[in-house]
Amino acid sequence: MPSQASSITDEAAMTRALTLAERGWGRVHPNPLVGAVIVRDGAIIAEGWHARYGAQHAEVVALGQAGAQARGATLYLTLEPCAHHGKQPPCVDAILAAGITRVVVALADPNPVATGGAIRLQAAGVAVELGLKGEDAARLNARFIHRFGSATRPFTAAKLAVSLDGRIADAAGCSQWISGPDARAFVHYLRAGFGAIGIGARSLIADNAKLTVRGEIVPAPPPIRVVFDHSASVPFDQGIFADADRVPVWMVVGTATADNVVAGFESRGAKVISADTLPEALATLAIRGVDSLLVEGGGRLAGALLGAGLLDRVYQVQSPVWLGDGRPAWAGLGTPALSDATRWRSVERRALGEDTLLVLEP
Repeated sequence: MPSQASSITDEAAMTRALTLAERGWGRVHPNPLVGAVIVRDGAIIAEGWHARYGAQHAEVVALGQAGAQARGATLYLTLEPCAHHGKQPPCVDAILAAGITRVVVALADPNPVATGGAIRLQAAGVAVELGLKGEDAARLNARFIHRFGSATRPFTAAKLAVSLDGRIADAAGCSQWISGPDARAFVHYLRAGFGAIGIGARSLIADNAKLTVRGEIVPAPPPIRVVFDHSASVPFDQGIFADADRVPVWMVVGTATADNVVAGFESRGAKVISADTLPEALATLAIRGVDSLLVEGGGRLAGALLGAGLLDRVYQVQSPVWLGDGRPAWAGLGTPALSDATRWRSVERRALGEDTLLVLEP
């Protein structure tokens, strides 16, 4: 049941709505993550979230829970209510019919088809306030927002498990496991919310990586597995091809790759993309419908993406271990002076068992 805390603030109500919105992670794409909270007389009386694609929207769920108590109440939404008829009818109509008198919205809807809800509400006499915790809402829906920003590449993030001395593997190339079980469970959660999972060829071979989602969330469809293999060095019997008929595998190879090698990958169920640079590869992924990419290694690929300005977010899991002369987490960045070094900001820090998650953005 919703909390009955007295005199809840606008900030606290929106924070709760953002927490609810995240429950749709990995299940609502291509829709956004949305949470809703209804407050009356200083207390939460109803709440809802968009649970899966095609299901009722967050505000409709909350309104149904509130019933007649919604009349005269305040509705908190992490995203502007839709004003069009898609899989579900316009949420603006439900809000007006319920008698809500005030709506607090974190973020305007960037979708030109769905936007306009705030204007319709205001025209009907509903008080609308926009922008509360908008940055948090935008971060939660970065994949969705990126899609409507004339994007020429996917929203691209890197995830690395790193030792205290900045290594992703020991000197022999072994990386299993730097991080603990809590961090590894988080990675499967993270994968579920991306359209594709990327990896460099060397890391794929060293770890015999599968890159599938094996947590509580079962995304539909599963993320595409993208292998960056410019020299086409991945063996045809690599384990990632074993289930390519169920979980897609795309190989990104150089344009000079021999036809028989391309045919070999295709015979294993993979699709082949030819590109000689990372910008070309990402642009091709976007053209083919990939809106978000989570790159999980290795250090050379991560460093190249960072150096080329192609990363939008970093998930770095810091583990309490030292690996000495192991493989660097971010390779190929040169020797910049401290005054010229790239500096990002930390937008989240939290413990994952004995490890620490840092979420960073430019």
